[in-house]
Amino acid sequence: MPKEIPAGAVALVLHPADNVATVLRDLPEGFVLTVQAGERTWTVCLRERINFGHKLALEEIPRGGLVRKYGEVIGRATADIPAGAHVHVHNVESLRGRGDLHRVPVEGAGSA
Repeated sequence: MPKEIPAGAVALVLHPADNVATVLRDLPEGFVLTVQAGERTWTVCLRERINFGHKLALEEIPRGGLVRKYGEVIGRATADIPAGAHVHVHNVESLRGRGDLHRVPVEGAGSA
């Protein structure tokens, strides 16, 4: 996790294993941003408007792929999510606190 947020930052990646970033202000479609976590750097062009506090995909996340934030799995993609797309309840299902998954292994769900 970053020790401090750089002045003027528009998005934040919390862990190098993450595949999403959280935007720190409303960003328009077509906006190009560069974010970094550890030694990793991503440059992404937004495919749609993304509002403050919401997530964007840093790389393509295929349907069924795991969504990672904080270096942890926070959900599974219910549709293909291209890099630069909004990541939210319309294309991700939570894998936490679900009694129906107690016997279903979540591949790759350990800490990264």
